[in-house]
Amino acid sequence: MSDHPIEAHVRFDTHPAHTSAVTATLTGTHRRAAQALLAARGFQNLDEHTMVLARIDHEEPYWAHQATHALHAEGITTEITPRLREAIDEEWTWANYPMHWLTRAEVREVSNAAQTIYDDIRHGRLIIHAHAHDGWTTVAIGTYLDGGVVALHGENHLRSIADRLESPAQALASFQRLHGDGVRPRPAPMTDIEQQTAQARTSLRSPDTTQAPAAPHDERVPSYAADLGDHEALLNDFLTENNDWEKYRTWSDDTTHAIHESQTLRIERVHEAHPRETAWTIAAYETPRLRPHVAPHRDRHHPGARAPDPAASPRRG
Repeated sequence: MSDHPIEAHVRFDTHPAHTSAVTATLTGTHRRAAQALLAARGFQNLDEHTMVLARIDHEEPYWAHQATHALHAEGITTEITPRLREAIDEEWTWANYPMHWLTRAEVREVSNAAQTIYDDIRHGRLIIHAHAHDGWTTVAIGTYLDGGVVALHGENHLRSIADRLESPAQALASFQRLHGDGVRPRPAPMTDIEQQTAQARTSLRSPDTTQAPAAPHDERVPSYAADLGDHEALLNDFLTENNDWEKYRTWSDDTTHAIHESQTLRIERVHEAHPRETAWTIAAYETPRLRPHVAPHRDRHHPGARAPDPAASPRRG
């Protein structure tokens, strides 16, 4: 500890609206010295006396505790509330963590590396040129301001540098060849965790959910920025609102067909399609199809039963 204590005091506490974020309340004549030390350790100013540490790896209590050691070394007094102390002492692990062979300390190192990448992107030190989805997670190509080109793999606390490259042009060309039409410019849309973290850095309150919901409206967004939505609900709502369509299930239960009464329109919905495969097919025919191609259905309990012929089915309603 410094031989010359600084007239500053920092009180650390849990964030009131975020499960793992930490707040720091600064008082004293020389609180700006404490503010500078905390800023270097990831804390962000919320107002003149309050700073927030919000990370995508949910390790805020650990890093806040490390920050207290740095403050003590400079002669700044600190206080840790009982509930934050409990969070610091808590032993926890990520559910279904893919690198299960790592120790808790090694997991924290991996998460901190992902946090560093996230902070570099957020503060403009790492410029993301393009991103794509490889069927499992998000991948991207970016350039550091110092000139280093990197290929990124993963999201949130699992994002990592998969490769370091020489030429941005060659890296982008290779990325385009590998991912084709799935390549999109700029960083990927924020994940839910990134959105929650951003909210915690800017407010001590939970997002306001008491206001009356806005009237529903259609919003056009690029396809890569849209969320997955509820496809099953979409199909069911469509059939409920359009009585001139009938739904038929195939024998495998993997696919549903919806057929218009005119027999000239058909929708095919694959329920668990691979991300790179077609989930929806909408077909139109010039003339009625007397026997639309619907795979025969065999009931699991009655092997001889078959689905009704759509061409002979009566209209609903």
